[in-house]
Amino acid sequence: MNDLADHARRLRALPPSCGPVRLVAVDGHAGSGKSTFAGRLAAALGGAPVLHLDDLATHEELFDWTDRLRAQVLDPLSRGESARYAPYDWTARRFGPPRTLGPAPVTLIEGVGAGRAAVRPFLAGLLWMEGDSEASWERGRLRDGPGLTEFWDGWTAAERRHFADDPSAPFADVVVRQIPTGYTWLEGPHPTAGASRIITDSEA
Repeated sequence: MNDLADHARRLRALPPSCGPVRLVAVDGHAGSGKSTFAGRLAAALGGAPVLHLDDLATHEELFDWTDRLRAQVLDPLSRGESARYAPYDWTARRFGPPRTLGPAPVTLIEGVGAGRAAVRPFLAGLLWMEGDSEASWERGRLRDGPGLTEFWDGWTAAERRHFADDPSAPFADVVVRQIPTGYTWLEGPHPTAGASRIITDSEA
């Protein structure tokens, strides 16, 4: 099934996982289509906020953003308070003006490593974007152009190390597969207790 409206309804019905928030992670390899999918799912949720992990990572800390995420986002939301974080400017190489992220009923967290072990206790659901790593990285390289070749070389090495040490895919509730007419949602390899409310037997 590729009806995002129907899946959005199911996500809204999940128990809160981070204070009053149902925090849903969209993880997968760089270039796998996470940002586009998260944007479409957010729209189906009526404009749900999306936290992009690119805003918390830096050139020097591609994956060492866990403490920043916890202090600026997860802890405030778990108290029912608004999160406040300063997104990183990848061109200026510094953090920009702060943004506020309120405790919405459903909030999406999107990016490579969104389903890492330190984040999973705060999640209502973990969605993994299906896609071969090499093919995903090649799409990312083509998207960003030759000017970022050196960055991508460093990124792919760092991503390999990250997922070797802290994999997300084995813990996914849902595997999202892109098809010409949208997306299909398949039961993941390690569904949580709430997964049956995201994916039904007929959809697996």
